[in-house]
Amino acid sequence: MTTESSVRVEDKLYLNRYLVDAGRAHIKVRPHTKPSPQLLSLLNVCPAHCYELNSAGQVEITTDGCVECGTCRIIGEPTGDIEWNYPRGGYGVLFKFG
Repeated sequence: MTTESSVRVEDKLYLNRYLVDAGRAHIKVRPHTKPSPQLLSLLNVCPAHCYELNSAGQVEITTDGCVECGTCRIIGEPTGDIEWNYPRGGYGVLFKFG
């Protein structure tokens, strides 16, 4: 029987590489004064922690580390809180398994 050492999700995410499409974010948060419950939930459910609350109390996204899992698309797109598109070909996450 072999024992495997535990590995944190953050350590696995570090193995991925990202090709950022500068100026063409594939996810956009709609302008808001008070975030909806769905937007606030994205602060906790995004595995790459791309969503954060700014000093004005609004939810912002940094798509640079997005793993394109679609969690935010399921939660935020039906309510109109976000606009989600696939990145252009050749851009976005480049998965490395190791």
